[in-house]
Amino acid sequence: MATIRVFSGGAPKEIFLNLTPQFEKASGHKIDYVFAVMSALKDKLAAGEKADVLVMPTNILDGYQKDGKVAADKRSVLGLVSINAVVKKGTPKPDLSTQETTKAAILNARSIAHASPGATPSGTHMGQLIDKLGIADQMKGKIIHRPALEGGVQLVASGEAEIGFYPKSEVMADGLDIAGPLPGAIQLTTIYGAGVTTASTVPDAGAAFIAFMTDPANRPVWTRGGFDPPR
Repeated sequence: MATIRVFSGGAPKEIFLNLTPQFEKASGHKIDYVFAVMSALKDKLAAGEKADVLVMPTNILDGYQKDGKVAADKRSVLGLVSINAVVKKGTPKPDLSTQETTKAAILNARSIAHASPGATPSGTHMGQLIDKLGIADQMKGKIIHRPALEGGVQLVASGEAEIGFYPKSEVMADGLDIAGPLPGAIQLTTIYGAGVTTASTVPDAGAAFIAFMTDPANRPVWTRGGFDPPR
């Protein structure tokens, strides 16, 4: 039986933690997770740290496959996750029905939280969106850059940040109300996938992990966790 080292972004964390005991019991394998923002995972890999499975947006996996670091025949799509706004439980929800109402909600917020641009896809998107909406100057001093994995969700739950903008799967948490997704015209939908690395010494075990996580029987867990099915 193998120990499978899995490098993963934060989006599927709660789903993995939910399903892992079943996989470990059924397979006899053990999972060693490293959850971090994408920039940190890339740095770890560049520094020579070893992983058996990478769980990342598919466009990033494509790059690793092109470089010969991910096996083309041991990949799968896990699901799609969109950016949602969250507020402290019981507080008013902003109107996100249109681009203009979303812009107003951001401008009128006492403070907002999202991941740092460059650290995660959602953080990069939010940074670009605030520039695109032409409100970067007005928002100076009102934005807290904090990934959900590193306490961003807690900032919203405590009321320190009035609104948080994170992947839906990262905000299915106590103390929060989901206000809704960004409007379609300014939304970012990230396709998450998993792939076995070519450096893995336990590639069959890694492939078994991916097969278990993508088993249709487990799809309801992914849906409850904020992921839409693969297209």
